[in-house]
Amino acid sequence: MKKFLIFAAALIAALYGCQEKPVNPEEKDIDIPQNVVLHNATETSLTFQWAPVEGATRYLWKLQGEDNSVREGAETKRFVLIENLQKGTTYSFCVCAEGSGKTSAYSATIEGRTLGTAPGPVGPDGADAVCIDAPIVISFDSAPVLGTSGLIKVFTESGKEVDRIDMADMSQMTALEDGTLVPAGADADAGKIAIGNDYLYHTFMDALHSNQYRPVHYTPVRVKGKSLEIKLHNEALDFSQKYYVTLDESVAGKAIAAGELTFSTKSAPSGPEYSILADGSGDFCTVQGAISYISTLQKDSPVTISVGEGTFPELLFMRNRNNVTIKGVSREKTRIAYPNNDSYETGSGASLSSRPTLGKAIGKSGGRCVFLVEGCDNLVLENITIENTYSIPSHKGQAETIYFNSNYKLTLERCSLISWQDTFLCKGSVWVHNSLIAGHVDFIWGYPTACLLENCEIRARAGGYIVQARVPSAGAKGFVFLNCSLTAEEGVKDGSMYLARSAGQAEVFDNVTYVGCTMAPAIAPAGWYSNPSPNPTGPTAESGWKEYGSVDASGKSVMGSRNRLGKQLTATEAEAYSSKASVLGW
Repeated sequence: MKKFLIFAAALIAALYGCQEKPVNPEEKDIDIPQNVVLHNATETSLTFQWAPVEGATRYLWKLQGEDNSVREGAETKRFVLIENLQKGTTYSFCVCAEGSGKTSAYSATIEGRTLGTAPGPVGPDGADAVCIDAPIVISFDSAPVLGTSGLIKVFTESGKEVDRIDMADMSQMTALEDGTLVPAGADADAGKIAIGNDYLYHTFMDALHSNQYRPVHYTPVRVKGKSLEIKLHNEALDFSQKYYVTLDESVAGKAIAAGELTFSTKSAPSGPEYSILADGSGDFCTVQGAISYISTLQKDSPVTISVGEGTFPELLFMRNRNNVTIKGVSREKTRIAYPNNDSYETGSGASLSSRPTLGKAIGKSGGRCVFLVEGCDNLVLENITIENTYSIPSHKGQAETIYFNSNYKLTLERCSLISWQDTFLCKGSVWVHNSLIAGHVDFIWGYPTACLLENCEIRARAGGYIVQARVPSAGAKGFVFLNCSLTAEEGVKDGSMYLARSAGQAEVFDNVTYVGCTMAPAIAPAGWYSNPSPNPTGPTAESGWKEYGSVDASGKSVMGSRNRLGKQLTATEAEAYSSKASVLGW
Protein backbone atom coordinates (compact mmCIF):
# COMPACT_ATOMS: atom_id res chain seq x y z
CA MET A 1 0.00 0.00 0.00
CA LYS A 2 2.85 2.35 0.85
CA LYS A 3 4.49 1.63 -2.49
CA PHE A 4 1.21 2.41 -4.26
CA LEU A 5 0.83 5.75 -2.47
CA ILE A 6 4.37 6.76 -3.40
CA PHE A 7 3.67 5.82 -7.00
CA ALA A 8 0.38 7.73 -6.99
CA ALA A 9 2.07 10.84 -5.61
CA ALA A 10 4.71 10.67 -8.32
CA LEU A 11 2.04 10.23 -10.96
CA ILE A 12 0.07 13.24 -9.71
CA ALA A 13 3.24 15.33 -9.75
CA ALA A 14 3.95 14.17 -13.30
CA LEU A 15 0.44 15.10 -14.46
CA TYR A 16 0.21 18.48 -12.78
CA GLY A 17 3.82 19.61 -12.47
CA CYS A 18 3.63 21.74 -15.60
CA GLN A 19 0.51 23.50 -14.29
CA GLU A 20 2.30 24.98 -11.31
CA LYS A 21 3.49 28.60 -11.34
CA PRO A 22 7.17 29.42 -10.85
CA VAL A 23 8.19 30.45 -7.35
CA ASN A 24 6.98 33.91 -6.19
CA PRO A 25 5.04 35.13 -9.23
CA GLU A 26 3.72 38.68 -9.17
CA GLU A 27 0.16 39.15 -8.03
CA LYS A 28 -0.90 40.11 -11.55
CA ASP A 29 0.59 37.73 -14.12
CA ILE A 30 1.41 38.57 -17.70
CA ASP A 31 -0.26 36.47 -20.39
CA ILE A 32 0.34 32.72 -20.61
CA PRO A 33 2.06 31.66 -23.85
CA GLN A 34 -0.46 30.37 -26.40
CA ASN A 35 -0.30 28.15 -29.48
CA VAL A 36 2.45 25.95 -28.03
CA VAL A 37 3.36 23.37 -30.68
CA LEU A 38 5.99 20.76 -31.48
CA HIS A 39 7.87 22.30 -34.39
CA ASN A 40 10.41 19.54 -35.15
CA ALA A 41 11.62 16.17 -33.90
CA THR A 42 14.74 14.07 -34.50
CA GLU A 43 15.94 10.89 -32.79
CA THR A 44 17.66 12.91 -30.06
CA SER A 45 16.01 16.35 -30.05
CA LEU A 46 12.68 18.17 -29.91
CA THR A 47 11.95 21.77 -30.96
CA PHE A 48 8.94 23.59 -29.47
CA GLN A 49 7.60 27.05 -30.34
CA TRP A 50 4.79 29.32 -29.18
CA ALA A 51 3.17 32.68 -29.94
CA PRO A 52 5.04 35.72 -28.55
CA VAL A 53 3.76 37.30 -25.32
CA GLU A 54 3.64 41.10 -25.09
CA GLY A 55 6.10 42.37 -22.49
CA ALA A 56 7.93 39.08 -22.12
CA THR A 57 11.72 39.32 -21.90
CA ARG A 58 12.27 35.58 -21.59
CA TYR A 59 10.41 32.29 -21.38
CA LEU A 60 10.89 29.53 -18.80
CA TRP A 61 10.24 25.96 -19.96
CA LYS A 62 9.99 22.46 -18.49
CA LEU A 63 10.39 19.10 -20.20
CA GLN A 64 9.34 15.96 -18.39
CA GLY A 65 10.27 12.43 -19.54
CA GLU A 66 8.45 9.14 -19.24
CA ASP A 67 10.64 8.33 -16.23
CA ASN A 68 9.46 11.56 -14.49
CA SER A 69 12.85 13.20 -14.95
CA VAL A 70 12.55 16.96 -15.50
CA ARG A 71 14.72 19.34 -17.49
CA GLU A 72 14.28 23.12 -17.22
CA GLY A 73 15.66 26.13 -19.02
CA ALA A 74 15.13 29.71 -20.16
CA GLU A 75 15.01 31.27 -23.63
CA THR A 76 14.75 34.86 -24.88
CA LYS A 77 13.33 33.59 -28.17
CA ARG A 78 9.87 32.11 -28.63
CA PHE A 79 11.19 28.65 -29.42
CA VAL A 80 13.60 26.15 -27.88
CA LEU A 81 15.70 23.25 -29.21
CA ILE A 82 16.16 20.58 -26.54
CA GLU A 83 18.91 18.06 -27.37
CA ASN A 84 20.45 14.87 -25.99
CA LEU A 85 17.11 13.09 -25.60
CA GLN A 86 16.39 9.37 -25.85
CA LYS A 87 15.11 8.21 -29.23
CA GLY A 88 11.58 6.85 -29.51
CA THR A 89 10.57 8.52 -26.23
CA THR A 90 7.55 10.71 -25.35
CA TYR A 91 8.11 13.96 -23.41
CA SER A 92 5.71 16.53 -21.90
CA PHE A 93 6.48 20.22 -22.45
CA CYS A 94 5.14 23.48 -20.98
CA VAL A 95 6.32 27.10 -20.99
CA CYS A 96 5.63 30.36 -19.13
CA ALA A 97 6.45 34.03 -19.83
CA GLU A 98 8.50 36.40 -17.67
CA GLY A 99 8.97 40.17 -17.94
CA SER A 100 9.01 43.40 -15.89
CA GLY A 101 9.13 41.41 -12.68
CA LYS A 102 6.02 39.45 -13.63
CA THR A 103 5.69 35.76 -14.38
CA SER A 104 2.77 33.95 -15.97
CA ALA A 105 1.44 30.52 -15.13
CA TYR A 106 2.67 27.65 -17.24
CA SER A 107 0.90 26.80 -20.47
CA ALA A 108 -1.08 23.62 -20.92
CA THR A 109 1.25 20.68 -21.51
CA ILE A 110 1.77 19.22 -24.95
CA GLU A 111 3.51 16.01 -25.87
CA GLY A 112 6.42 15.49 -28.22
CA ARG A 113 8.03 12.20 -29.22
CA THR A 114 11.52 11.72 -30.57
CA LEU A 115 11.95 9.65 -33.73
CA GLY A 116 13.15 6.06 -33.84
CA THR A 117 12.73 3.12 -31.50
CA ALA A 118 13.31 3.52 -27.78
CA PRO A 119 16.69 2.05 -26.75
CA GLY A 120 16.38 -1.42 -25.35
CA PRO A 121 19.29 -1.74 -22.89
CA VAL A 122 17.57 -0.28 -19.83
CA GLY A 123 14.24 1.27 -18.97
CA PRO A 124 11.49 1.57 -16.39
CA ASP A 125 9.22 -1.32 -15.43
CA GLY A 126 6.95 -2.07 -18.33
CA ALA A 127 9.51 -1.13 -21.00
CA ASP A 128 10.19 -3.62 -23.78
CA ALA A 129 12.31 -6.58 -22.71
CA VAL A 130 15.93 -6.61 -23.84
CA CYS A 131 18.44 -9.24 -24.95
CA ILE A 132 20.28 -10.99 -22.14
CA ASP A 133 23.56 -9.65 -23.58
CA ALA A 134 22.40 -6.08 -24.28
CA PRO A 135 24.59 -3.27 -22.96
CA ILE A 136 23.27 -0.98 -20.24
CA VAL A 137 23.30 2.61 -21.50
CA ILE A 138 23.09 5.52 -19.05
CA SER A 139 22.68 9.09 -20.34
CA PHE A 140 24.44 12.10 -18.80
CA ASP A 141 24.04 15.85 -19.32
CA SER A 142 27.63 15.96 -20.59
CA ALA A 143 30.27 13.43 -21.50
CA PRO A 144 30.90 11.30 -18.39
CA VAL A 145 34.41 10.95 -16.98
CA LEU A 146 35.32 7.49 -15.72
CA GLY A 147 36.61 7.27 -12.18
CA THR A 148 38.98 4.77 -10.63
CA SER A 149 36.79 3.63 -7.76
CA GLY A 150 33.23 2.57 -7.12
CA LEU A 151 31.03 -0.33 -8.14
CA ILE A 152 28.51 -1.05 -10.86
CA LYS A 153 26.21 -3.82 -9.67
CA VAL A 154 23.25 -5.67 -11.13
CA PHE A 155 20.64 -7.46 -9.07
CA THR A 156 17.64 -9.66 -9.70
CA GLU A 157 14.27 -8.22 -8.76
CA SER A 158 14.53 -10.10 -5.44
CA GLY A 159 17.88 -8.46 -4.62
CA LYS A 160 20.36 -11.20 -5.58
CA GLU A 161 23.57 -9.77 -7.05
CA VAL A 162 24.34 -11.30 -10.45
CA ASP A 163 27.20 -9.13 -11.70
CA ARG A 164 29.56 -6.39 -10.64
CA ILE A 165 32.25 -4.21 -12.18
CA ASP A 166 34.81 -2.69 -9.83
CA MET A 167 36.32 0.51 -11.19
CA ALA A 168 39.41 -0.08 -9.05
CA ASP A 169 40.29 -2.77 -11.62
CA MET A 170 40.75 0.03 -14.17
CA SER A 171 44.30 0.17 -12.84
CA GLN A 172 44.89 -3.15 -14.59
CA MET A 173 43.94 -1.68 -17.98
CA THR A 174 45.02 0.88 -20.56
CA ALA A 175 42.47 2.73 -22.72
CA LEU A 176 43.05 2.93 -26.47
CA GLU A 177 41.93 5.97 -28.46
CA ASP A 178 38.52 4.48 -29.21
CA GLY A 179 37.89 3.61 -25.55
CA THR A 180 38.73 -0.09 -25.86
CA LEU A 181 40.48 -1.34 -22.73
CA VAL A 182 43.52 -3.63 -22.97
CA PRO A 183 45.85 -4.99 -20.27
CA ALA A 184 48.10 -2.29 -18.82
CA GLY A 185 51.80 -2.59 -19.57
CA ALA A 186 51.17 -5.13 -22.30
CA ASP A 187 53.73 -4.27 -24.93
CA ALA A 188 55.14 -6.79 -27.35
CA ASP A 189 58.43 -4.89 -27.68
CA ALA A 190 58.94 -4.98 -23.92
CA GLY A 191 57.99 -8.65 -23.80
CA LYS A 192 55.48 -8.18 -21.01
CA ILE A 193 52.75 -10.79 -20.68
CA ALA A 194 49.53 -9.58 -19.10
CA ILE A 195 47.36 -12.67 -18.90
CA GLY A 196 49.61 -15.63 -18.15
CA ASN A 197 49.07 -18.74 -16.09
CA ASP A 198 49.48 -16.92 -12.76
CA TYR A 199 47.53 -13.77 -13.63
CA LEU A 200 44.76 -12.89 -11.17
CA TYR A 201 41.22 -12.74 -12.47
CA HIS A 202 39.47 -9.35 -12.04
CA THR A 203 36.25 -7.64 -13.16
CA PHE A 204 37.78 -6.10 -16.29
CA MET A 205 38.22 -9.67 -17.56
CA ASP A 206 35.53 -12.03 -18.78
CA ALA A 207 35.10 -15.81 -18.94
CA LEU A 208 33.45 -16.71 -22.23
CA HIS A 209 31.34 -19.83 -21.76
CA SER A 210 30.82 -22.63 -24.25
CA ASN A 211 30.88 -25.91 -22.31
CA GLN A 212 34.13 -24.63 -20.77
CA TYR A 213 35.44 -21.12 -20.07
CA ARG A 214 37.88 -18.93 -21.99
CA PRO A 215 39.40 -16.11 -19.87
CA VAL A 216 39.85 -12.89 -21.84
CA HIS A 217 40.36 -9.18 -21.31
CA TYR A 218 37.37 -7.04 -22.29
CA THR A 219 35.87 -3.54 -22.11
CA PRO A 220 33.13 -3.41 -19.46
CA VAL A 221 32.70 0.38 -19.57
CA ARG A 222 32.92 2.72 -22.51
CA VAL A 223 32.06 6.41 -22.89
CA LYS A 224 30.05 7.14 -26.03
CA GLY A 225 29.26 10.83 -26.39
CA LYS A 226 27.14 11.78 -23.40
CA SER A 227 26.39 8.18 -22.47
CA LEU A 228 28.06 5.47 -20.44
CA GLU A 229 27.80 2.02 -22.01
CA ILE A 230 28.18 -0.91 -19.60
CA LYS A 231 28.83 -4.39 -20.98
CA LEU A 232 28.07 -7.05 -18.42
CA HIS A 233 29.97 -10.31 -18.15
CA ASN A 234 29.07 -13.24 -20.39
CA GLU A 235 25.92 -15.00 -19.14
CA ALA A 236 25.44 -12.59 -16.21
CA LEU A 237 21.73 -12.35 -17.04
CA ASP A 238 19.07 -14.98 -17.61
CA PHE A 239 15.98 -15.05 -19.81
CA SER A 240 12.58 -13.68 -18.71
CA GLN A 241 13.88 -11.95 -15.59
CA LYS A 242 13.66 -8.48 -14.06
CA TYR A 243 16.80 -6.68 -12.85
CA TYR A 244 17.91 -3.39 -11.39
CA VAL A 245 21.24 -1.55 -11.55
CA THR A 246 23.13 0.43 -8.93
CA LEU A 247 25.93 2.84 -9.68
CA ASP A 248 28.27 4.54 -7.24
CA GLU A 249 28.76 8.23 -7.92
CA SER A 250 32.54 7.74 -8.12
CA VAL A 251 32.11 5.53 -11.22
CA ALA A 252 31.25 8.40 -13.55
CA GLY A 253 29.78 11.27 -11.50
CA LYS A 254 26.19 10.07 -11.19
CA ALA A 255 24.78 7.82 -8.47
CA ILE A 256 21.95 5.40 -9.20
CA ALA A 257 20.23 3.79 -6.25
CA ALA A 258 18.37 0.49 -6.07
CA GLY A 259 15.10 0.62 -8.01
CA GLU A 260 15.89 3.74 -10.04
CA LEU A 261 17.06 1.83 -13.11
CA THR A 262 15.25 -1.41 -13.91
CA PHE A 263 14.85 -3.61 -16.96
CA SER A 264 13.52 -6.98 -18.06
CA THR A 265 15.05 -9.59 -20.36
CA LYS A 266 13.47 -11.37 -23.30
CA SER A 267 12.38 -14.99 -23.16
CA ALA A 268 14.68 -17.67 -24.57
CA PRO A 269 14.58 -17.71 -28.39
CA SER A 270 13.61 -20.74 -30.42
CA GLY A 271 15.87 -22.02 -33.17
CA PRO A 272 17.29 -23.33 -35.30
CA GLU A 273 18.22 -19.83 -36.54
CA TYR A 274 19.21 -17.03 -34.18
CA SER A 275 19.63 -13.36 -35.07
CA ILE A 276 22.31 -11.02 -33.71
CA LEU A 277 21.50 -7.33 -34.14
CA ALA A 278 23.44 -4.61 -32.35
CA ASP A 279 20.33 -2.46 -31.87
CA GLY A 280 18.72 -5.08 -29.65
CA SER A 281 15.90 -6.05 -32.01
CA GLY A 282 17.22 -9.58 -32.57
CA ASP A 283 17.55 -12.65 -30.35
CA PHE A 284 20.96 -11.47 -29.11
CA CYS A 285 23.10 -8.33 -29.27
CA THR A 286 26.46 -10.13 -29.39
CA VAL A 287 27.83 -13.12 -31.27
CA GLN A 288 29.16 -14.67 -28.06
CA GLY A 289 25.75 -14.37 -26.46
CA ALA A 290 24.35 -16.62 -29.19
CA ILE A 291 27.29 -19.04 -29.05
CA SER A 292 26.97 -19.44 -25.28
CA TYR A 293 23.25 -20.15 -25.63
CA ILE A 294 23.50 -22.75 -28.42
CA SER A 295 26.21 -24.51 -26.39
CA THR A 296 23.49 -25.44 -23.90
CA LEU A 297 21.49 -27.21 -26.63
CA GLN A 298 21.95 -30.66 -28.14
CA LYS A 299 25.56 -30.96 -29.33
CA ASP A 300 24.89 -32.02 -32.94
CA SER A 301 21.65 -30.17 -33.73
CA PRO A 302 22.24 -27.88 -36.74
CA VAL A 303 21.93 -24.16 -35.95
CA THR A 304 22.53 -20.92 -37.80
CA ILE A 305 23.68 -17.68 -36.20
CA SER A 306 22.79 -14.77 -38.48
CA VAL A 307 24.81 -11.65 -37.70
CA GLY A 308 23.52 -8.29 -38.88
CA GLU A 309 25.34 -5.25 -40.21
CA GLY A 310 27.96 -3.43 -38.18
CA THR A 311 31.12 -4.04 -36.23
CA PHE A 312 30.87 -6.32 -33.22
CA PRO A 313 33.76 -5.53 -30.83
CA GLU A 314 34.22 -8.83 -29.02
CA LEU A 315 36.36 -11.91 -28.51
CA LEU A 316 34.71 -15.29 -29.11
CA PHE A 317 34.85 -18.89 -27.87
CA MET A 318 33.11 -22.08 -28.97
CA ARG A 319 33.84 -25.60 -27.73
CA ASN A 320 32.40 -29.05 -28.48
CA ARG A 321 29.48 -27.76 -30.54
CA ASN A 322 28.94 -29.26 -34.01
CA ASN A 323 27.03 -28.23 -37.15
CA VAL A 324 27.05 -24.48 -36.52
CA THR A 325 26.88 -21.87 -39.28
CA ILE A 326 27.76 -18.26 -38.46
CA LYS A 327 26.91 -15.97 -41.33
CA GLY A 328 26.93 -12.22 -41.86
CA VAL A 329 25.26 -9.94 -44.38
CA SER A 330 28.51 -9.65 -46.34
CA ARG A 331 32.16 -9.43 -45.41
CA GLU A 332 32.02 -5.69 -46.13
CA LYS A 333 29.02 -5.10 -43.85
CA THR A 334 29.50 -7.60 -41.00
CA ARG A 335 32.70 -7.39 -39.00
CA ILE A 336 33.92 -8.93 -35.74
CA ALA A 337 36.93 -6.95 -34.55
CA TYR A 338 38.89 -6.66 -31.32
CA PRO A 339 42.55 -6.14 -30.32
CA ASN A 340 44.30 -9.20 -28.92
CA ASN A 341 47.92 -10.27 -28.98
CA ASP A 342 50.54 -12.46 -27.32
CA SER A 343 51.39 -9.55 -25.05
CA TYR A 344 47.76 -9.33 -23.90
CA GLU A 345 47.05 -13.06 -23.57
CA THR A 346 50.02 -15.32 -24.03
CA GLY A 347 49.99 -18.39 -26.29
CA SER A 348 47.56 -19.76 -28.82
CA GLY A 349 45.04 -20.34 -26.03
CA ALA A 350 43.07 -22.95 -24.15
CA SER A 351 39.94 -23.09 -22.01
CA LEU A 352 39.25 -23.90 -18.36
CA SER A 353 36.84 -26.48 -16.97
CA SER A 354 35.43 -24.04 -14.41
CA ARG A 355 34.80 -20.30 -14.25
CA PRO A 356 37.74 -18.33 -12.78
CA THR A 357 37.29 -16.88 -9.30
CA LEU A 358 37.81 -13.16 -8.69
CA GLY A 359 41.20 -12.51 -7.14
CA LYS A 360 42.49 -16.01 -7.89
CA ALA A 361 45.08 -17.12 -10.44
CA ILE A 362 43.57 -18.03 -13.79
CA GLY A 363 45.72 -21.12 -14.33
CA LYS A 364 45.63 -20.96 -18.14
CA SER A 365 45.64 -18.27 -20.83
CA GLY A 366 42.65 -17.86 -23.09
CA GLY A 367 45.02 -17.04 -25.94
CA ARG A 368 45.78 -14.27 -28.36
CA CYS A 369 43.20 -14.98 -31.11
CA VAL A 370 39.87 -13.26 -31.65
CA PHE A 371 37.94 -16.53 -32.08
CA LEU A 372 39.05 -19.67 -30.23
CA VAL A 373 37.38 -22.88 -31.47
CA GLU A 374 37.95 -26.16 -29.63
CA GLY A 375 36.71 -29.60 -30.64
CA CYS A 376 34.00 -28.43 -33.06
CA ASP A 377 33.00 -30.26 -36.24
CA ASN A 378 31.41 -28.82 -39.37
CA LEU A 379 31.74 -25.17 -38.39
CA VAL A 380 30.84 -22.87 -41.30
CA LEU A 381 31.64 -19.15 -41.44
CA GLU A 382 30.06 -17.14 -44.28
CA ASN A 383 30.00 -13.51 -45.43
CA ILE A 384 31.90 -12.13 -42.48
CA THR A 385 35.15 -10.34 -41.61
CA ILE A 386 37.13 -11.23 -38.53
CA GLU A 387 39.90 -8.79 -37.75
CA ASN A 388 42.44 -8.72 -34.97
CA THR A 389 42.96 -4.99 -34.63
CA TYR A 390 46.07 -5.18 -32.47
CA SER A 391 48.88 -3.16 -33.97
CA ILE A 392 51.90 -1.21 -32.77
CA PRO A 393 54.13 0.06 -35.56
CA SER A 394 57.44 -1.28 -34.28
CA HIS A 395 56.24 -4.85 -33.69
CA LYS A 396 53.03 -6.32 -35.00
CA GLY A 397 53.27 -9.46 -32.88
CA GLN A 398 51.43 -12.77 -32.89
CA ALA A 399 47.71 -12.05 -33.17
CA GLU A 400 45.42 -14.66 -34.74
CA THR A 401 41.90 -14.01 -35.97
CA ILE A 402 40.90 -17.68 -35.63
CA TYR A 403 42.50 -20.63 -33.89
CA PHE A 404 40.61 -23.70 -35.14
CA ASN A 405 41.87 -26.17 -32.54
CA SER A 406 39.78 -29.07 -33.81
CA ASN A 407 40.67 -32.18 -35.80
CA TYR A 408 37.41 -31.90 -37.72
CA LYS A 409 35.87 -29.81 -40.52
CA LEU A 410 35.88 -26.03 -40.97
CA THR A 411 34.52 -24.05 -43.95
CA LEU A 412 35.12 -20.38 -44.67
CA GLU A 413 33.02 -19.00 -47.52
CA ARG A 414 33.38 -15.36 -48.67
CA CYS A 415 35.16 -14.32 -45.48
CA SER A 416 38.03 -11.98 -44.67
CA LEU A 417 40.62 -12.73 -41.98
CA ILE A 418 42.82 -9.71 -41.29
CA SER A 419 45.74 -9.31 -38.90
CA TRP A 420 49.53 -9.15 -39.08
CA GLN A 421 51.43 -12.11 -37.67
CA ASP A 422 49.78 -15.58 -37.41
CA THR A 423 46.45 -14.42 -38.86
CA PHE A 424 44.96 -17.90 -39.36
CA LEU A 425 45.86 -20.94 -37.24
CA CYS A 426 44.18 -24.28 -37.93
CA LYS A 427 44.11 -28.02 -37.50
CA GLY A 428 41.85 -30.63 -39.05
CA SER A 429 40.24 -30.50 -42.50
CA VAL A 430 39.63 -26.96 -43.73
CA TRP A 431 38.17 -25.41 -46.87
CA VAL A 432 38.66 -21.67 -47.40
CA HIS A 433 36.80 -20.52 -50.52
CA ASN A 434 36.46 -17.13 -52.23
CA SER A 435 37.98 -15.44 -49.19
CA LEU A 436 40.75 -13.04 -48.18
CA ILE A 437 43.54 -13.72 -45.70
CA ALA A 438 45.90 -10.82 -44.97
CA GLY A 439 49.03 -10.54 -42.84
CA HIS A 440 52.80 -10.44 -43.02
CA VAL A 441 54.54 -13.15 -40.95
CA ASP A 442 53.43 -16.81 -40.93
CA PHE A 443 49.93 -15.48 -41.45
CA ILE A 444 48.64 -18.89 -42.50
CA TRP A 445 49.96 -21.62 -40.25
CA GLY A 446 49.23 -24.65 -38.15
CA TYR A 447 48.77 -28.40 -38.02
CA PRO A 448 46.09 -29.36 -40.56
CA THR A 449 45.67 -32.75 -42.15
CA ALA A 450 44.55 -30.72 -45.16
CA CYS A 451 43.69 -27.05 -45.59
CA LEU A 452 42.58 -26.08 -49.08
CA LEU A 453 42.52 -22.37 -49.93
CA GLU A 454 40.65 -22.11 -53.23
CA ASN A 455 40.04 -18.99 -55.33
CA CYS A 456 41.27 -16.83 -52.47
CA GLU A 457 43.22 -13.60 -52.19
CA ILE A 458 46.35 -13.98 -50.06
CA ARG A 459 47.46 -10.44 -49.25
CA ALA A 460 50.86 -9.39 -47.94
CA ARG A 461 50.68 -6.35 -45.63
CA ALA A 462 54.49 -6.16 -45.28
CA GLY A 463 57.48 -8.30 -46.13
CA GLY A 464 57.59 -11.71 -44.48
CA TYR A 465 56.36 -15.27 -44.98
CA ILE A 466 52.93 -16.57 -46.00
CA VAL A 467 52.92 -20.08 -44.52
CA GLN A 468 54.51 -21.94 -41.66
CA ALA A 469 53.27 -25.52 -41.83
CA ARG A 470 53.49 -28.03 -39.00
CA VAL A 471 51.66 -30.90 -40.70
CA PRO A 472 51.39 -33.99 -38.48
CA SER A 473 52.34 -36.64 -41.07
CA ALA A 474 54.51 -36.81 -44.18
CA GLY A 475 51.67 -38.00 -46.43
CA ALA A 476 49.05 -35.44 -45.33
CA LYS A 477 48.20 -32.76 -47.91
CA GLY A 478 48.85 -29.87 -45.51
CA PHE A 479 48.29 -26.39 -46.95
CA VAL A 480 47.17 -26.27 -50.59
CA PHE A 481 46.62 -23.02 -52.50
CA LEU A 482 44.50 -23.60 -55.61
CA ASN A 483 43.88 -20.83 -58.16
CA CYS A 484 44.66 -18.14 -55.61
CA SER A 485 45.81 -14.58 -56.16
CA LEU A 486 48.85 -13.55 -54.11
CA THR A 487 48.71 -9.76 -53.74
CA ALA A 488 50.39 -7.04 -51.69
CA GLU A 489 49.33 -3.79 -50.09
CA GLU A 490 50.80 -0.54 -51.35
CA GLY A 491 54.34 -0.04 -50.13
CA VAL A 492 55.28 -3.71 -49.78
CA LYS A 493 58.67 -4.13 -51.45
CA ASP A 494 59.17 -6.40 -54.43
CA GLY A 495 60.72 -9.74 -53.48
CA SER A 496 60.03 -9.28 -49.75
CA MET A 497 57.42 -12.02 -49.24
CA TYR A 498 58.25 -15.74 -49.25
CA LEU A 499 55.83 -18.56 -49.99
CA ALA A 500 56.74 -20.37 -46.78
CA ARG A 501 59.29 -20.76 -44.04
CA SER A 502 59.90 -23.76 -41.80
CA ALA A 503 59.40 -24.09 -38.06
CA GLY A 504 62.57 -26.21 -38.05
CA GLN A 505 60.89 -29.07 -36.19
CA ALA A 506 61.75 -32.62 -37.21
CA GLU A 507 58.52 -34.10 -35.79
CA VAL A 508 56.27 -32.14 -38.20
CA PHE A 509 56.31 -31.65 -41.97
CA ASP A 510 56.47 -28.60 -44.24
CA ASN A 511 53.74 -29.72 -46.66
CA VAL A 512 52.72 -26.65 -48.69
CA THR A 513 51.56 -26.67 -52.32
CA TYR A 514 50.69 -23.86 -54.75
CA VAL A 515 48.75 -24.81 -57.90
CA GLY A 516 47.67 -22.35 -60.61
CA CYS A 517 48.29 -19.23 -58.53
CA THR A 518 48.91 -15.67 -59.72
CA MET A 519 51.71 -13.93 -57.83
CA ALA A 520 52.48 -10.26 -57.30
CA PRO A 521 56.05 -8.87 -57.59
CA ALA A 522 56.21 -8.89 -53.77
CA ILE A 523 56.78 -12.67 -53.89
CA ALA A 524 60.50 -13.41 -53.70
CA PRO A 525 61.86 -15.01 -56.91
CA ALA A 526 63.48 -17.78 -54.83
CA GLY A 527 60.06 -18.62 -53.50
CA TRP A 528 60.96 -20.56 -50.35
CA TYR A 529 62.81 -19.21 -47.30
CA SER A 530 65.90 -21.30 -46.63
CA ASN A 531 66.64 -20.90 -42.91
CA PRO A 532 65.85 -23.14 -41.15
CA SER A 533 65.68 -25.96 -43.69
CA PRO A 534 62.29 -27.56 -44.24
CA ASN A 535 61.29 -31.12 -43.40
CA PRO A 536 61.80 -32.87 -45.76
CA THR A 537 64.75 -30.98 -47.22
CA GLY A 538 64.27 -32.85 -50.48
CA PRO A 539 60.61 -32.39 -51.47
CA THR A 540 58.60 -35.06 -53.27
CA ALA A 541 55.25 -35.04 -55.01
CA GLU A 542 53.67 -36.10 -51.71
CA SER A 543 55.65 -34.19 -49.08
CA GLY A 544 57.44 -30.87 -48.63
CA TRP A 545 57.25 -27.58 -50.53
CA LYS A 546 55.68 -27.90 -54.03
CA GLU A 547 54.44 -25.68 -56.84
CA TYR A 548 52.75 -25.89 -60.21
CA GLY A 549 51.69 -23.28 -62.74
CA SER A 550 52.59 -20.13 -60.82
CA VAL A 551 52.39 -17.00 -63.01
CA ASP A 552 52.56 -13.22 -62.75
CA ALA A 553 49.72 -10.87 -63.60
CA SER A 554 50.50 -11.12 -67.32
CA GLY A 555 50.35 -14.93 -67.26
CA LYS A 556 54.12 -15.43 -67.47
CA SER A 557 55.63 -18.22 -65.39
CA VAL A 558 57.55 -17.07 -62.29
CA MET A 559 58.96 -20.49 -61.38
CA GLY A 560 62.26 -20.21 -63.23
CA SER A 561 64.16 -18.63 -60.31
CA ARG A 562 62.89 -20.92 -57.53
CA ASN A 563 65.42 -22.46 -55.15
CA ARG A 564 65.82 -26.22 -54.75
CA LEU A 565 63.89 -26.38 -51.49
CA GLY A 566 60.65 -26.48 -53.52
CA LYS A 567 59.63 -29.11 -56.06
CA GLN A 568 58.08 -28.12 -59.37
CA LEU A 569 55.29 -30.61 -59.97
CA THR A 570 54.31 -32.11 -63.30
CA ALA A 571 50.75 -31.75 -64.55
CA THR A 572 50.07 -35.35 -63.51
CA GLU A 573 51.49 -34.82 -60.03
CA ALA A 574 49.50 -31.61 -59.64
CA GLU A 575 46.20 -33.47 -60.18
CA ALA A 576 46.26 -34.63 -56.55
CA TYR A 577 46.02 -30.96 -55.48
CA SER A 578 43.60 -29.68 -58.13
CA SER A 579 40.13 -30.10 -56.57
CA LYS A 580 38.34 -30.04 -53.27
CA ALA A 581 37.58 -33.74 -53.56
CA SER A 582 41.21 -34.70 -54.18
CA VAL A 583 42.56 -32.53 -51.34
CA LEU A 584 39.85 -32.86 -48.69
CA GLY A 585 37.82 -35.87 -49.73
CA TRP A 586 34.50 -34.09 -49.05
